[in-house]
Amino acid sequence: MFDDLKGKAVVVTGGVTGIGGAASLAFAAAGAKVFAQYLGGGPELERITAAGIATLKLDLTEDGAPQRLIDAAAAHLGRIDVLVNNAGSLIARVPVTDLDDAFINKVFDVNCRQLVHCCRVAARLMKAQGTGAIINVTSIAARNGASPGGAIYAGAKGFVSAFSKTLAKELVGHGIRVNCVSPGTIHTAFHDRFSDEAKREATRKTIPMQRLGVAEDCAGTFLYLASGEASGYLTGQVIEVNGGQLMP
Repeated sequence: MFDDLKGKAVVVTGGVTGIGGAASLAFAAAGAKVFAQYLGGGPELERITAAGIATLKLDLTEDGAPQRLIDAAAAHLGRIDVLVNNAGSLIARVPVTDLDDAFINKVFDVNCRQLVHCCRVAARLMKAQGTGAIINVTSIAARNGASPGGAIYAGAKGFVSAFSKTLAKELVGHGIRVNCVSPGTIHTAFHDRFSDEAKREATRKTIPMQRLGVAEDCAGTFLYLASGEASGYLTGQVIEVNGGQLMP
C-alpha cells in the first residue's frame, strides 16, 4: 500500500518501545531503512535489531544530542527522508500546587526542546534535498487536557501541536511536510507507569470502541503521513488516533 516508502531513510526517536517501536517495525516492514534512537530499550530492543533496524542509545535532553542523532543517522542512512519525533514522557503526576521550576524544565526538555532541535537539524538536510516529511507525536491531552497531575505534560503537547503547524507553513516551500500523530489512551508501558488499572478501566468505558489502543493501532498513521503518494496534500494536520475517545 505504501510502495513509495521502500528504500526511504527514516529516523524514529523513542523508536524501540511502545508507539515508537511499533512505528519503527512498521516502516521496516514497508521496506524503509530505519534508524531508531532510544534511551530505555528493555526486551523490545532485540525485536527491533532482529528487524534490521539500526539503533542508537542517546539521551536527547543532553546538550548537542539532537545534532549527534541526526548526524549519526544521516551517516548511516545516507540521507533522511522522514523524521518521527516520538520521544517524550509525562515524567510524573505532580499537582499544580507542588510544581517547581526543575520539574517544569524537565517536562519541557523531554517533550519540547529536544523535538525542536531534532526538527531544526533534520530540516536543514531536508531543505538541501528539496523533500522530506516530519511527523511529531502529540497527545489527546493537547486538546482535551490531561488527568490531574499532568498539566505541564498537556501544555507541552499543546506546544508540539502548535509548533508543528507553524513549521508546516515555514517548510512547505522547501518540499517538506510536517504533520502530527495524536494518540489517545494507548496501553503501553507509559500507562502502566502513570495510570493504575482502575484508571485505565474507567477510561476504557468512555471510549466508543470500548478498548484501549495498542501501539500498533498508531503504526499505519505514521506510514500514511510519511508516504507522499498517500498523503502528499497533507501538511500541518493533527491526526487523532483514539478509538473515538475525542471527536474534535
